[in-house]
This record gives sequence, structure tokens and C-alpha cells, in this order.
Amino acid sequence: MRLIHTADWHLGQSFHGQERHVEHRAFLAWLLDTLVARQADALLVAGDIFDVVNPSLAAQALLYDFIVDAHQRLPSLEIVLIAGNHDSGNRIELPAPLMRRLNTHALGRVYWQDDGDLDAERLLVPLTDADGATRAWCLALPFLRPAEVTGAPRASEDDAPNDYVAGIGRVHTRLIEAARARREPGQALVAMSHAHLHGAAVSEASERPIVIGGEESISAALFPDDIAYVALGHLHRAQQVGEERIRYSGSPLPLDFSEVAYPHQVVEVVLDGEALAATEALPVPRPVAMHRVGPAPLDEVLAELEALESDPAHPQARGRELSRERWPWLEVRVELEAPIPDLRARVEAALEGKALRLLRLERRLPRIEGEDAPARVDLESLGPRKLFERTWAARWGEPPEAEVLADFDRLCQDVLDAEGDDAGAAGNQEVSS
Repeated sequence: MRLIHTADWHLGQSFHGQERHVEHRAFLAWLLDTLVARQADALLVAGDIFDVVNPSLAAQALLYDFIVDAHQRLPSLEIVLIAGNHDSGNRIELPAPLMRRLNTHALGRVYWQDDGDLDAERLLVPLTDADGATRAWCLALPFLRPAEVTGAPRASEDDAPNDYVAGIGRVHTRLIEAARARREPGQALVAMSHAHLHGAAVSEASERPIVIGGEESISAALFPDDIAYVALGHLHRAQQVGEERIRYSGSPLPLDFSEVAYPHQVVEVVLDGEALAATEALPVPRPVAMHRVGPAPLDEVLAELEALESDPAHPQARGRELSRERWPWLEVRVELEAPIPDLRARVEAALEGKALRLLRLERRLPRIEGEDAPARVDLESLGPRKLFERTWAARWGEPPEAEVLADFDRLCQDVLDAEGDDAGAAGNQEVSS
């Protein structure tokens, strides 16, 4: 059986205020061609399908058009989607009844039965081959928020009911137990999870702080040896965690300039009976190039910009006009001895006539020894959690305790979920009217 593992599409991402629909559309077209060329039996999308809980209509259209096109070209293809921490689980599941008619399974959240046990059956998706025979089971576990694991049965009375990390572990364990009971000899188990594993490399700047700022990371030991493959999402750097069978596919496109050098890819997985036979990284073509210049003194930066050519891989370099939507993105980082009021004008002058889009100009001034002036803070990169920690420490003279941070994280998540639910309700009302 042949699977394609991908994750972290972040459809609808605004890149320093610029839309990226052209890039996402190009990636999805390449992915569909790859699925056909490889004659894949299943596509696993391990969360963060959208960039925000309330994605635009254009971003949603990208997903649903892809699903329809995939079903037309590969009628037997099974698609399994799980919600990530950027997604609204309710929104991901909203069209699930319709998507099932297209062999697509959308899992947005976990549910608990009246007896307090996990409803594991709904998270088990049979993966069939071209003949319709079940060859594997996908344990599809969406991103687990604190409110969703408080109902997990405790191992003992000493196990705190609000222990988020322990709750995540119990959910994984219960789901694996249910899968083992369900599968038949010769059928493989494939786990798909949107989570942060111990020891995995986090991106420099593009990954927002997650529920408890990394403290929610789990151990790869949660996935025993009888799990043939673990398809992970959440971290943007493609990597394996300890073993070949436990992998992050990484994001298919750079989501920040810090990811320029990442090997963006999807992973082809071949199963032989119950075992993993092979994996292969399939590089994703970059539809729009991305350049970083600096950090360096202004003279060096200007010289590098003057020498910078438009991307030779694009049609413009072969004598045809290139659409502005395909112009490469550019970040410029300048080291300064003192402020230069016309810095942007000088940088833009060096770019005159070049098919490049300057998205970010970073000024780096020297730190004056002994100066107590407050550091300039980029709120977008700081995030609500770090801002709360700094504010609390400034007010009370010490950092907030873990319980306080957990309460803050739950409040943040409640707000995000409410925004997603309200947006969904408003959309339904608009349609009905």
C-alpha cells in the first residue's frame, strides 16, 4: 500500500500582509499530479490545513476544489484530514458528511462517551487499496486542546485530572488499544497526530507558541513498535524523530524567511502487510522563490541587492513577462551604526527594475552598553502568551506559575474556538438568507 504524508499547508496564510493563494494553488496542483503519478492509495494531511480558525472563502475553496479534483482523477483515493492547532476542529468537521462521499475523512476533535471513555471508533479510518480491501488502519488524532483531554480516564487517583500532558498520553494509549482490537492479521497500523514530540527541531520564527509554550511536548515512546508509520504534523522542519517510521513531513512551502533553507517535501510511505517497507522524501517545487539578504552593513547589503538577479528559474528570465504574483519574496536585514532616515528609499532604489517583492526590512542597531531603554518588541512574533508572561512579571515581580499559564492558555483557546464557531454560524446564516 502506498501513502502520501503531508501537513501544515496553512492555506490562507498572510505573508507579511500578502496573500499566497497562487503558491498554495500551485502546490496543490503539483500534489495532485504526484498522487496520480505515484498511484497513491491514501493521502494523510496531519493538521494545520488552514492558517487561522476562520479561514477566508478563497482558502476554503482551495481545499474543497482539491478534494473534488482528487476524487475525479483517483476515485479510489482515501484522504484523511485532521485539525491542527491553527484549525477550528468544528469547522474542519462541518462538511464531513459531504466529504465522506468523496472518500475523504475529516477529524477535528475527540469526543467522550457517557462512561467517560474515549470514543475511539470514530478516530479509526480504514485505508483501502484499489480493489477496496482494507490494508491498514489510520489512527487519526487531531490536535488535543486542554479542554478535550480533561475527560480522559485517569490511571490512578494520584494522577491530576488537569494534567494536560498525561491526558494526551492517555488518549494516544486508548486509541492504539482500540486499533489493535479492530485490525486483522496483515493490516498495518498508521498513526497520524498533530503534536510536538520531545527532541524534534522547532522552526526559528514561524511556529506560533503552542498551547503551553512547548511544555506540552510528548514522547515518541507513545508510538509502540507495532505502529508501522507515524505521520506527524505541527513542526515545519521535515525530520524523523529517532526512527525512520516516526516523521514530520514538514510544511510544503516556507512559512517564514527563516525556513528558506528547509527541505520542503511530502513523504511517500510504502507498506508491506503490517510493516513499513520504504519511505521517500519527494521535494516540493517552490512556485515563488524567497531571498534573504544580510544581516550586513548597508554598503554590503546594497552591493548584494545590485547584484541580485530575478529568479532564473522563472519564465521572465527566458524572455517572457512574469506575473507579479510570481515575483520572489525578499527580506533585507541591515546592520546600522546609527539610524538612517532614508534607508527604505535607498534599498528600494537598489531594487529598481528588478522583479522582486520587498516584504521585510529589518534594521539592526548596536546595543548601547548600560542603556536601560526598553527593547523594541515585535508583537506579531512575540505572541499573546509571551506578552502575558512579561506583563505579569512586570506587575508582580516574578514569572507566572504553571497553573496561571494553563488558565491563560485555556482562555486564549476559548476565544479562538468562539471566533471559529461564530464565523461558522455567520456563514450559515448568510447562506440561509
